Amino acid sequence: MPKQAKRIQAWTGERDAVHAVADAIALVKANAKAKFDESIEICVNLGVDPRHADQQVRGVVNLPSGTGRDVRVAVFAKDAKAAEALAAGAEHVGAEDLLEKIQGGFMDFDRVIATPDMMALVGRLGKVLGPRGLMPNPKVGTVTPNVGQAVKDAKGGAVEFRVEKAGIVHAGIGKVSFTDEALLLNVKAMIDALNKSKPSGAKGIYVKRIGLSSTMGPGFKVDAASIA
Repeated sequence: MPKQAKRIQAWTGERDAVHAVADAIALVKANAKAKFDESIEICVNLGVDPRHADQQVRGVVNLPSGTGRDVRVAVFAKDAKAAEALAAGAEHVGAEDLLEKIQGGFMDFDRVIATPDMMALVGRLGKVLGPRGLMPNPKVGTVTPNVGQAVKDAKGGAVEFRVEKAGIVHAGIGKVSFTDEALLLNVKAMIDALNKSKPSGAKGIYVKRIGLSSTMGPGFKVDAASIA
């Protein structure tokens, strides 16, 4: 049997047990041994089949404690809306000029926002932004005339989520350096957002399994009933 790394040997807690959410958060933090501030991720297995149009799950949630990430925002807008985006803190703002930069390989951003009149232009970047999950979409608030607020939301803790082919949603909900209380608030906000996004075609148990883990640490199962 291959020898386990010391980091893995040091993991503590019952990994196969189902824990109350507060206990799971404490275990994730206790087992985060990397030399950097690890991100904490939630993984939720939903009772949906994303192959069916009426079982898609997609949305955005504003995490009350923020994400702990420095989100870089690119905005497609002109004139007064461009000025509004810059004032709100967007790193990159433009129209045809920004389109050309991205077509040339520029990807130094984490979120793309656009005003509705810019979508004909942004649509030409579908093959570039789409596979990376960066294409603006009105359903998650990234196609909006209120670009200033959208930029502030993106930088303040707005997280997009979308169910994957296996019926799973992954999302970052903070950092190990966050307090337990801050992480608990974020977990509750994420589960609440998923419940509100329950599609009409979902049958049976909707939230089937929940797990929490850090970037380099183990995952711990969470009792959904403990998240109230």
